[in-house]
Amino acid sequence: MSFGCISVKHHNGFCLWDTKTTDYNVMNSPYGKDLLKEYVEAFRSRGLKVMFHFSILDTHARLRKNMITPDKVEMVKRQLTELLTGYGSVTAIIFDGYEAPWGRISYEDVNFQELYGLVKSLQPDCLVIDMNSSKYPSQALFYTDIKFYEMGAGQKMDEGNKLPSMACLPIQRTWFWKEDMPWGEIRDPKVFVSEILDKFPQAHCSFVLNVAPNREGLIDDNALEALKTIGKLWKKKRTYSLPECEAPITQKNIAKNRPCESSWSEDMLIMDLANDDDFDTFWLSSATVENPWWEVALDGERLFDMVTLTEPEAGEGAGSIKSCHIEYRHYGSWRTLFDGAAGEGRVKTFRFPQVRGDKVRVTISGSDGAPGIAELGVYEPYL
Repeated sequence: MSFGCISVKHHNGFCLWDTKTTDYNVMNSPYGKDLLKEYVEAFRSRGLKVMFHFSILDTHARLRKNMITPDKVEMVKRQLTELLTGYGSVTAIIFDGYEAPWGRISYEDVNFQELYGLVKSLQPDCLVIDMNSSKYPSQALFYTDIKFYEMGAGQKMDEGNKLPSMACLPIQRTWFWKEDMPWGEIRDPKVFVSEILDKFPQAHCSFVLNVAPNREGLIDDNALEALKTIGKLWKKKRTYSLPECEAPITQKNIAKNRPCESSWSEDMLIMDLANDDDFDTFWLSSATVENPWWEVALDGERLFDMVTLTEPEAGEGAGSIKSCHIEYRHYGSWRTLFDGAAGEGRVKTFRFPQVRGDKVRVTISGSDGAPGIAELGVYEPYL
């Protein structure tokens, strides 16, 4: 192992460190000591890096959808500041609860860009990882420095993955300790080694193996034996260099759910499906249109410096976009942002010096069939 990751605060809001933001923390438990301090010291003493898993959703503080207030967001910022100033170098913060079906907290509800900037200002080398692979395409880093796959929730890494990635799975039947675990089923160590540890490194993916400590804070004997077996079976073979990839997309998408128009679409696959914040739906041009176009009206004149175009999944019947013309409207005058080959892959990213405009339009000049757009994003400059 090369690092450890601990859930410093899960969805219930209980904090495992000596926080000054809430009394709902480990210092007021029967244990009465800063568990996080003991964790970082213990892991670093063995040469292991440390990561923190941190929930944005907080049911104790009532930081939930439609209940979010500025003071609750400020609490999150203070908690992150405590974690990144009081416990030494942190390799990564893993956010949980954003965009999750059970939490439904959006990147606007609790401003992701501000939290991302806060983390980087306190520890520039700390990776910000969000567990959002169930929503966002695997071909780009939307709101995360590393693509994260929760295998137990059915998230699977694409074959041929070229992005920095991380996956996770518990060795027991679930993430949290249960009374039957000391004699319950343990996942086969041989399968872990042959199907994950031997394959993931060459796919640029690190792996988090969860073990739930029991009520005494120890690892049950059956889980401990399984870990020892994995340690004997697996030997790290080599290190793989990451291929070049686009920088993470961390800014606010100002085109999301804004009014839009397009050339003639195919039946019910209308223009509104191209910026509805759902990558499974899409606008599909009628095959009869020679140069199909789609445009979005922003909320007045806005600054932006990036556009992303995500095509429908392969097999959905849309042709691949080969070339396009992207323009923006500034005080009634249309100006070109990009004109040429659209590039490979499902997600196409266009970055440029910041401009100001109230509309963005993409005209598709070349495709190998009727083209479609799953999501068109327009992003304000990084603050």
